[in-house]
Amino acid sequence: MMKILPSEITPYKNYINRRKFIKSSVAAGVFIGASTTLKASHLAEDNPFNNQLDENDKLNTFEDITTYNNFYEFGMGKTDPSENSGNFNPKPWSISLEGLINNPQVLDLEKILNKVTIEDRVYRLRCVEAWSMVIPWQGFPLSEIIKIADPLSSAKFIQFVTVFRPEEMPGQKRRLLPWPYVEGLRMDEAMHPLTILSTGLYGHDLLNQSGAPIRLVVPWKYGFKSIKSVTTIKFVDKQPDATWSMLAPSEYGFYSNVNNNVDHPRWSQGTERRIGEFKRRKTLMFNGYEEEVSYMYEGMDLKKYY
Repeated sequence: MMKILPSEITPYKNYINRRKFIKSSVAAGVFIGASTTLKASHLAEDNPFNNQLDENDKLNTFEDITTYNNFYEFGMGKTDPSENSGNFNPKPWSISLEGLINNPQVLDLEKILNKVTIEDRVYRLRCVEAWSMVIPWQGFPLSEIIKIADPLSSAKFIQFVTVFRPEEMPGQKRRLLPWPYVEGLRMDEAMHPLTILSTGLYGHDLLNQSGAPIRLVVPWKYGFKSIKSVTTIKFVDKQPDATWSMLAPSEYGFYSNVNNNVDHPRWSQGTERRIGEFKRRKTLMFNGYEEEVSYMYEGMDLKKYY
């Protein structure tokens, strides 16, 4: 298992202080580097989407985030990703841009990072299993990759594909899911400024168990939509396959927006358990991002298109 020494993990207080220090340093023309992820351009300290959290939302710890999650490529248990991902090698990495685009190509991740601005994004994450976290991501808007691909007007959706390496990802040796894992977004969802490709969290490069070296983050959707270890981005004209909605369409819709009015057959979606807290919280529509994203679903029956 890939581990970070306790001395290398930034405590919450120091993390916040460091963000303030970097902000003042950037203003003074001084660049502060922290990891291979953060070397790309500069941190956008004044990102407006960092202000969407309620005053009662607190960052989960680095340990919470990296030891309790779903990543079935490494096993079905919540600790399996951290325990079974040590043999996974995320470097070097490339992403294939395919489908209905003017610029099909294979992009080296290092070259991508040299072209984009890495931003801090503090987002809620809501799992369909009715637990949640607050995570300080580092990443860049997915729209940057879409601009490079230059999609044709016929491209209405995007499909994402996780890497398939059963020799390094023991969960893929079992027929738990039809590998590789795939997910999809409508084009307007993909272009939305809240949608990012993350390459780090808590100021460190993503660990293997968190989706290294690059993953999707769509904060108003249930967590399984935020596909990890992305190796292919394909532009298509019809709604693409998505793993869970293929396996159990009555339980997992393609859109999978967080909706406290539509329960999952096995989990009530009205409340959630914030990891690290005792009392349950009320789940917010669109995970608290209703003002920013609801316009994309005007006129849609969200109980039908769940």
